[in-house]
Amino acid sequence: MAKKIGVITSGGDAPGMNAVLRAVTRYGIFLGYQIIGIRRGFKGLLDNDFITLTLRSVSGIINLGGTLLHTGRCSAIKTVLGMEKAIRIIKKLNLYGMIIIGGDGSLAAGDVFVRHGIRIINVPASIDNDICGTDETIGYDTALNTAVEAIDKIRDTATSHDRIFVVEIMGRDHGFLTLDVGIAAGCEFIVVPEIKTDIQKLIEELRMGKEKGKTSEIIAFAEGCGSSVKFAEKIKILTGGLEVKVSTLGYIQRGGRPTARTRILASKLGHTAVNLLEQGKCNLLVGITDGKISSVPICEAIKQKKKFDIELVKVLMNLSV
Repeated sequence: MAKKIGVITSGGDAPGMNAVLRAVTRYGIFLGYQIIGIRRGFKGLLDNDFITLTLRSVSGIINLGGTLLHTGRCSAIKTVLGMEKAIRIIKKLNLYGMIIIGGDGSLAAGDVFVRHGIRIINVPASIDNDICGTDETIGYDTALNTAVEAIDKIRDTATSHDRIFVVEIMGRDHGFLTLDVGIAAGCEFIVVPEIKTDIQKLIEELRMGKEKGKTSEIIAFAEGCGSSVKFAEKIKILTGGLEVKVSTLGYIQRGGRPTARTRILASKLGHTAVNLLEQGKCNLLVGITDGKISSVPICEAIKQKKKFDIELVKVLMNLSV
């Protein structure tokens, strides 16, 4: 009988997950493996919700957002009993190895599975781009382009009405997406968890911008910094009544067709994940470093915190004069 590889998408969805599933399935079958898809994330694992993926079942999905296997967050997997049940089920499935596609929660689960003797390869998929061991996560480029396109449209309204706009960007704990969106969309300011905002300095610069004849000001606001509505109200009060509007981009940043860059990265990482298992290598996070496909031990990736590029913030500020 063919050796089996399990594949699962867990946590928040990210554009490009389907491209990974396609790569894992097609290359796995090419090498002679049977590919077992675990549906609905770790909840599906605990519920024994599995399907066998075939060449045809992954046909025509590389251009689709979301995930063919569906996903979701599972609080039970974070408990001792839930994890023990998951490990029993994985071992009962007699998987040669398991490929986990997702963000930091998926990485944490993979680390626990490794400690129980299960061969794991983690593939980083998250629009937050907050996973150590890779310069870019699957879905990040697509989310970035989606947010930039939205702000380009918001800029038209902001300019037409001489308004200040606070645009809320996704990023629960980090401001990586907000920073890159800020630069790409030409935002005047960003508010991110990594940097304490000097509100008085911000107010002064907004006033100076008006004096210079600026017809619009866009502030990219990371959701992890609190309420964008309250932040906008504070600006309005401190500026003496300047018109400030709020736009929350929300879940549109997670959806949509993955960009070519996302599809290529997803295909490479999915292919590499299977190739590593075929070579007898496991317990690794695959990623891209300095333009090349790389891998690091899961235990190392989970212990580190991705560095926020302060120098890039200076670039944004220097260009917003």
